[in-house]
Amino acid sequence: MQLSEEREIKQLAGSRQTQFEANEGKHFPVVIMGGGPAGLTAGYELLKKGVQSIVFEQADRVGGISRTETYKDYRFDIGGHRFFTKIEQVQDFWKEVLGDKFIKVPRLSRIYYQGKFYNYPLSLFNTLTNLGILPSFFILVSYLKAKLKARINYQEPETFEDWVSDRFGRRLYRTFFKTYTEKVWGIPCNKIRADWAAQRIQGMSLKRAVINALFGSQNAKSLIKEFDYPILGPGMMWEACQDILNTQGSPVHLHTSVTKVQRNGTQIESITVQQGDDTYDITGDHFVSTMPVTALLNRLSPPPPAHVLEAARGLKYRDFLIVSLIVNQPDLFPDNWIYIHSPEFKVGRIQNFKNWSPAMVPDQSKTCLGMEYFCSEGDDLWDMPDAELIKLAGREAVELNLGVQPNDVEDGVVIRQRKAYPVYDGEYRQHLEVIQEYLETFENLQTVGRNGMHRYNNQDHSMLTAMLAVKNILGEKHDLWTVNVERSYHEEFTKDRWTAANQKPAEEKLKLKESTAA
Repeated sequence: MQLSEEREIKQLAGSRQTQFEANEGKHFPVVIMGGGPAGLTAGYELLKKGVQSIVFEQADRVGGISRTETYKDYRFDIGGHRFFTKIEQVQDFWKEVLGDKFIKVPRLSRIYYQGKFYNYPLSLFNTLTNLGILPSFFILVSYLKAKLKARINYQEPETFEDWVSDRFGRRLYRTFFKTYTEKVWGIPCNKIRADWAAQRIQGMSLKRAVINALFGSQNAKSLIKEFDYPILGPGMMWEACQDILNTQGSPVHLHTSVTKVQRNGTQIESITVQQGDDTYDITGDHFVSTMPVTALLNRLSPPPPAHVLEAARGLKYRDFLIVSLIVNQPDLFPDNWIYIHSPEFKVGRIQNFKNWSPAMVPDQSKTCLGMEYFCSEGDDLWDMPDAELIKLAGREAVELNLGVQPNDVEDGVVIRQRKAYPVYDGEYRQHLEVIQEYLETFENLQTVGRNGMHRYNNQDHSMLTAMLAVKNILGEKHDLWTVNVERSYHEEFTKDRWTAANQKPAEEKLKLKESTAA
């Protein structure tokens, strides 16, 4: 490291410390725990209403799982993050913060299975060509059997396996869904709740695929063909938001952990935060938490009732790591990302960051691949040394026949992400209901975002929960837990449906929720 770089780092650290000490013992109208999309959205929306806040983030940069990491001027996502939404308020937010710093990116993703590439979403002719006539015929028969069974004796599916089999037939489920899903979650598909499939699998069907193949797209709600993307990655959005908050009197503190949340009955009074060896108490009128809900409950003082802590222990997470490879090839494949369904490969998904934005790669004669591995903290993959992970990723990139030759991988870096995905196992719902019921008793605490609500939300849904939380702080009444609970993928939603759903009084939405559950 150059001496000038060391001096700059020390000056930056000293500046952060001075700012941190300046807020010691201060009282803020709103205290926000977490500097991901939900936390920063809450801070920004409050700022527009003239309400000051303070944000604490334990990482070295903002954005959470939507941040952009850098390595030798190569920029890469923690997974890919498209900027697409049907929620008008979220779209307006993005444009307000970044303006014209978006590019339009063509959407292309495929499935790799048994040495062949399949379009995603699945298309009729491509699938027939790759599978062959006989396997395709059996998939069609299986699909028709599933539809006939549903007509005769329909039962609401409880597991991921049942949900997909009911809609596509068991053969297509085994071919395209089972191996990849179990690679992602590390548990059998019959142990995963149907809720996850309902939220995450695009609204496609074999019937629609046939109609579209024969007559062209007949449905205005088909999946998007392109999306917006910040020219330097999603972290650009949240770093810009951070700068706005810092310059407008709502400071964002990095490297700062929340170690205690002090409550008095159903009222939060203060939080204790730690930065390095220094610890301070911050008081506030309202508190917004985006930290994992299990961590929040374990930091409450006095602690919650025993049954609530027991429920918190029952919630599970899936961790994740990405190996970013610098490859000495200018062009490898046209996709933004590829799903690797073949079980003989450990990699689950591959991002080609140059195809998201050429500006992510400083040397246009090279390519940066993000090899994504789904794992759990403490397992063999998670504990594998970085050098071995880079060798594994390089070897798999070559064996997948993506255009990477054995000597093309020049360098690589490993980023590990804890608690990347809330797990929807067979018991999560009952645990979450206990936690939700307890959290709703607090008068000045709201939990928002993916981990704050233990819900596999997309970025826009996480932002919407934060926007509604701000409205609640300002006197409105919105039930945040109704966001993204409908059994449809977010690309199928319309602005009118979202607007109508969130204009309903909380009492009406609660009745709707109860009737749906019944």
